Amino acid sequence: MDLAKHWRQKAARYRLEGQRHRVTGDVRFPAQPAIPGEDTDVWEPFVFSGQGEIYSFAVLRQAATGFEQIGPYPVALVKLVEGPLVSAQLTDCAEADLAIGQPVEMVTRRLKDMGEDGLLVYGYKFRPVLR
Repeated sequence: MDLAKHWRQKAARYRLEGQRHRVTGDVRFPAQPAIPGEDTDVWEPFVFSGQGEIYSFAVLRQAATGFEQIGPYPVALVKLVEGPLVSAQLTDCAEADLAIGQPVEMVTRRLKDMGEDGLLVYGYKFRPVLR
């Protein structure tokens, strides 16, 4: 990931920012550019609460390139309280403790280290709600 791409995605990655339709109130994540012929002011920035529940999950035992150092890790589709489904890595949890419908919250964590002199990429993950 290059520095420019990192900064373009900063709002979604750090603040879980998407968009809300000014007329209908519909929300979407991630933010998307206006489609041809659509009024460019119809979608406004919207910051999601970061609260949701596990809709579905799996444990990746063969890590994707760049994630080998963390070993097996859980990923989930999280249904945000505002409606959208978000795919994310789960953190601060044991595999045996995960369940569909379990409340989770967004946290900011390191996603990737781009090398010795490279960029540290942070972003959202979800963890079980602390009681």
